[in-house]
Amino acid sequence: MSAFTRAWQEIAPIGRADSGGYLRYALTEPELTLRDWFRTQAARRDMRVTDDGNGNLFAWRGEPWAPGTVLTGSHFDSVPHGGGYDGPLGIVSAFLAADRIDASRQIGIAAFVEEEGGRFGVPCLGSRLLTGAIAPQQAAALTDRDGISFAEALGSVPAGADLAKIGNVAAFVELHVEQGRALDVPVGVASAIWPHGRWRMDFAGVGDHAGTTRMSDRRDPMLTFAFTVLAANKEARLSGAHATMGRVQVEPNATNAIPSLVRGWLDARAADTGTLDRLVDAVVRKATERADRDGTSLTVTPESVTAEVAFDEALGRQLSKVLGNAPILPTGAGHDAGVLSAHVPTAMLFVRNPTGVSHSPAEHATDEDCEAGIEALATVLAELT
Repeated sequence: MSAFTRAWQEIAPIGRADSGGYLRYALTEPELTLRDWFRTQAARRDMRVTDDGNGNLFAWRGEPWAPGTVLTGSHFDSVPHGGGYDGPLGIVSAFLAADRIDASRQIGIAAFVEEEGGRFGVPCLGSRLLTGAIAPQQAAALTDRDGISFAEALGSVPAGADLAKIGNVAAFVELHVEQGRALDVPVGVASAIWPHGRWRMDFAGVGDHAGTTRMSDRRDPMLTFAFTVLAANKEARLSGAHATMGRVQVEPNATNAIPSLVRGWLDARAADTGTLDRLVDAVVRKATERADRDGTSLTVTPESVTAEVAFDEALGRQLSKVLGNAPILPTGAGHDAGVLSAHVPTAMLFVRNPTGVSHSPAEHATDEDCEAGIEALATVLAELT
């Protein structure tokens, strides 16, 4: 049994749901158990663990945040019923890659909190706090679906940014399972992350009885919402972009009641900022026009918007070369690496996903490809240190 297979079997049962996917929300019991696993792995390697006060964990070979340190790692949290590889693969691979390079190499391994935004609604929350992309008080006030705030879950108001420490990092390299079908070899290198964002759309109407209210008298926000879902799909296809409305809340959420409020979230992504802006503008315009016809109203709130990220081009070429001219490809998925790229030279390695499916129990990578990813990350860490 390979080192990867043994390590993967240790964490595979943690947070697994009956669906076969995972419920590893940030700072809940499964994710906290994985954080304990992180500390145990660090202790086995005589690596010191620190917490930055934002919920991010770091294991260090050498002095924490020492100048010239190369940082790697990823996240443990999942989307609801997501796959097991998205995030944890990068942390497991980091520890195993550290075992394959000289102990004198100065590296750090990160476990970022709330990368998916599945609990508190803002993706890459830990890395945003670390880099100052979100204010501590704003992050502290974020709540989950049960009304628990991020500060309550964390046990304190987040500490916020420490740019002096980040400035000591020579490079950050995140290994991640590929989230698409573009990679036909075991390992690739990322070139860029598409601009993307999440917009909350509140459709308000008039709640009423389903059996006594004439169709002509209704002001049903569900109709406006349903039209918007179809409009988002159409506009995304016309522009070569991606639009998804995969989360919805309804009030009062009763079978025999016309809703008074439908709240949906638009996830939109495109290859460039101009296309993304035009896509969102078109969806909002069509939804607003439909709301006028339905006698409802629409309020749009941007919850997180991330500009296009171009990873360090020279670093990407360097890593591709040392990995035998590994392919370089963009991604439509957001990552902590994208947040850190504004502050340190950053790169990503992708491990082939034969299904091409992610954020789903069907997400997968073979043990052989994962081993190839570990070897590639070890090669990269040795090269950069």
